[in-house]
Amino acid sequence: MAGHNKWAQIKRQKGAADAAKSNLWGKLGKRIAVESKKANGDVNAANLRSIIETAKKANMPKDTIERAISKGTSADAASLEAVTYETYGPGGCAIMIFALTDNRNRTAQEIKHLLSKNGLELAAQGSAAWAFTKTAEGYEPQTTISLSESDDEALMKILEQIDEHDDVEDVVTNAA
Repeated sequence: MAGHNKWAQIKRQKGAADAAKSNLWGKLGKRIAVESKKANGDVNAANLRSIIETAKKANMPKDTIERAISKGTSADAASLEAVTYETYGPGGCAIMIFALTDNRNRTAQEIKHLLSKNGLELAAQGSAAWAFTKTAEGYEPQTTISLSESDDEALMKILEQIDEHDDVEDVVTNAA
């Protein structure tokens, strides 16, 4: 019965929750830095204020938010760049990957590697974008594709791996 006590279970659950929180805070910090740079540190700018509110809802500490704001306005701040990658997943569903990176080449290679591990490859720019329309909330699929159970499981596995990448901000698909 080793490893089956209550403390071991709590420790595992807390570890998983802390890892997820850390990943989310990292992504939010990067977004805050980018918006802070665009707004020259003006916390009343709409986009910066919005992402700060999102960070507060995710229980991100105030000093971490302030560090991200100052990181975006510092003279030696790395220039972060928004990049979009497109691919087709299992069952022919379109996938768009939105990332924020300080090194476009590194991120492109990492995304290519991640996709190739799952039998996918990057598509040409604009080849999957046609399947989506941009709305105020984000990208919405114009049409949806129904997937078989096995394709759906494969897609969920791929989306989890993509979402875990540090530079990836959002992933959308037109799978139903």
